Amino acid sequence: MSDAKPQICCPNPNCAAPLNTLGKLVCDACQTPLIYRYLWAVGREANRFPAEAQVAGRYYVKAPQIWLDTQPSLMPDVPTDWSDDVLPYLHLYPRRLHVPEVYGFCPETATLPAGTIFLLDNVPLDAKGNLFPAIAAVWPQATAIRQIYWLWQLLQLWPVLLEQGVASSMLAANNIRVEGWRVRLCQLFNDADVLATPGVTADPSPPELTDLANLWLEWTVHARPDVMQPLQAICRQMQGGAAFNTIATQLNQLLMTQSAELPLRVKIVGATDTGPQRSHNEDACYPAGNDGETQSESIAARLAIVCDGIGGHEGGEVASQTAVRSLKLQAQALLAEIAEQTELVPPELLTQQLEASVRVVNNLIASQNDTQGREDRRRMGTTLVMALQVPQHLHTAAETAGTGHELYLVNVGDSRAYWITAHYCHQLTVDDDVVTREVRLGRSLYREALQRPDAGALTQAIGTRDAEFLRPTVQRFILEEDGILLLCSDGLSDNGLVEQTWATDADAILKGKHALELAVKNWIELANAKNGHDNTSVVLLRCSVSTPVSEPSLPRASESRREESEWSPASRALLQEDFPATPEPASTSNAQRGGSRRLLTGVGLIALLLLGGGISLIAWSQLNPRSFQQFRERVLPGL
Repeated sequence: MSDAKPQICCPNPNCAAPLNTLGKLVCDACQTPLIYRYLWAVGREANRFPAEAQVAGRYYVKAPQIWLDTQPSLMPDVPTDWSDDVLPYLHLYPRRLHVPEVYGFCPETATLPAGTIFLLDNVPLDAKGNLFPAIAAVWPQATAIRQIYWLWQLLQLWPVLLEQGVASSMLAANNIRVEGWRVRLCQLFNDADVLATPGVTADPSPPELTDLANLWLEWTVHARPDVMQPLQAICRQMQGGAAFNTIATQLNQLLMTQSAELPLRVKIVGATDTGPQRSHNEDACYPAGNDGETQSESIAARLAIVCDGIGGHEGGEVASQTAVRSLKLQAQALLAEIAEQTELVPPELLTQQLEASVRVVNNLIASQNDTQGREDRRRMGTTLVMALQVPQHLHTAAETAGTGHELYLVNVGDSRAYWITAHYCHQLTVDDDVVTREVRLGRSLYREALQRPDAGALTQAIGTRDAEFLRPTVQRFILEEDGILLLCSDGLSDNGLVEQTWATDADAILKGKHALELAVKNWIELANAKNGHDNTSVVLLRCSVSTPVSEPSLPRASESRREESEWSPASRALLQEDFPATPEPASTSNAQRGGSRRLLTGVGLIALLLLGGGISLIAWSQLNPRSFQQFRERVLPGL
């Protein structure tokens, strides 16, 4: 601990005078923006450091447990061995939307042994190091749908945290913070420590849903009148021992009904660009321009896709285009099937169908690789980030027909999705790369793994291996606020470019002052200027649930999307014929729509899976008939 006046170091390694007075925004010597990284200190000794104390010559204590790293460009201390308390954070890294991550450890001091305190990043702190509000503090002012959405997020976290032995983290109301729609935890508490009984050596019983219900009941007293009684009824069922799936189904029904009362409007615009340094565009996206045909399609305001091909221009562009076209067909069929349902299709079933659709595409591309004898690094593949807005029909409290505002997000690889409002930018996806793998398996802290030479290497992509090894991530969100969903390839997201630039035009886009087409164009130009090393694809979804947005007029600009004539000869050879126009989606048979029309049944699930697979096989047979014929002869000999 030190009483010297605190200073913050400039992150520029070539700065002649790097020390700056705390509070400065840019370096006095070189004008480099200063980094203020606030962390959350965890450990039994963390609370003994008062505000304004300095620890280990590096950290400044803003408030109890809130420490500022005054040397943010240096690697934090990482001991060879760490306590088991760190492991749940590492295993839960894919849940970083809600759970903080380990930054490093406080260095050893004269009064503090090494490894005694560890520091958390990605915590619910704003840019000035202030905690976001506790859920109980803002609960009475929240809308009915947001109250339910917060509880739904907590319920989804419950079994995940229970598996890691840290579910009691959700029983401390002050530990649960909210940032707009998003629920966040300050830290994780070990169940064995929290629930242990003094003098009893046996392991305590894990927390149960009834414990969670007891906390929720304190909040529901101040719930909005139209949802107070249903929420209290759900809590009483939790106290009575109802199964998790039963509670999840009822809470989802309430959430969907409330969301259906909001007037959701979605506009989608996308484009892809080769970039200044590449000769071929291996990216593909949907939509890919503002032509009338795209806008008139039935899924134009429902579906967005970005794929970044790998395998060079002899395969990457083929893989990405194949994935986009096949997924588009399957999405059309899925939405048509859902439109015929008379009951809610549960999130679990929609998740399974989307996973199955990705696997169908994977095997389509993988089979082409096998047929053409492509091995190791020559195998073509693609990343994927896809958003599908699913409009399930419900009856609102006013007995008027509305649609639930579900948004499903699917990702494989390192193409990303961000949710942007006038106040914040949330990265919704987690990259499938070596860094994520090492952290998730408990082998390394995030910043430690970033130092590996292969840190950014992909650990999975569509088409490079058989589908049984593929693990697509599917997330479900509810659109209950005005915002922008940004899907992009790493041509834009590299080097933190989205995080640095999102605020520039977000408010103007949301208010309709900037046309969405112009925003897409500007982001591509920014990627080319600041990154420029790769192709760039950007798809924006402007989602409005409040005042209708009036679109400013925009002169028709030249398309930045790749035309089919730009395909390289090598890529055309892979397809063995010119790429045909996108086939019309296959119609859903009346037999598949008969009976109870419930996708909850096993028959409904099988029919839906076969439908998605069948449409993709149709697409395959048209895109590459020779490869399809060879595949059919292997799988169905004699037919």
